[in-house]
Amino acid sequence: MIRLVWGTGHASTEKASFDLALADAGVHQYNLRELSSVIPAGVDLQRVGSAPDLGSTGNAVDVVLARQTSPPGARAAAGLAWVRGEDGTGVFYEVADTDPETVGELLRAGIERGCYIRDLDYGDVETEIVTAESAPDEYTTAVVLATYGESEPLV
Repeated sequence: MIRLVWGTGHASTEKASFDLALADAGVHQYNLRELSSVIPAGVDLQRVGSAPDLGSTGNAVDVVLARQTSPPGARAAAGLAWVRGEDGTGVFYEVADTDPETVGELLRAGIERGCYIRDLDYGDVETEIVTAESAPDEYTTAVVLATYGESEPLV
């Protein structure tokens, strides 16, 4: 199963802001392995917001990640777009920026190109965009992730 999760965070450092956004999405206890955005056939995809228990702390979770970390005073927006063909295969496209409208425009353009490359019909595009409003003295992060399956041990 592929689960879509998302979160936002504000903190005094970029890393802490990112960590808080991952916590908001429920994936802060895992090591994230970034994938290249291809969706395999026959896999259920669900929007869940926050990840359920995916396994032991420190395990690896495969993800497609959209992340924007902005400096103090700037908002953050991140999004995923996806399309699936008749056989269930598909593709994600990820974008991040400070402006959610720009994210939406770039997602549409990017997914169209990704579908063209893969000969997929892009008529049924789905998106998930999250925006974190700015904080005057803190870094701001927005994340959207597609988590693939359960976690697995690294060692």
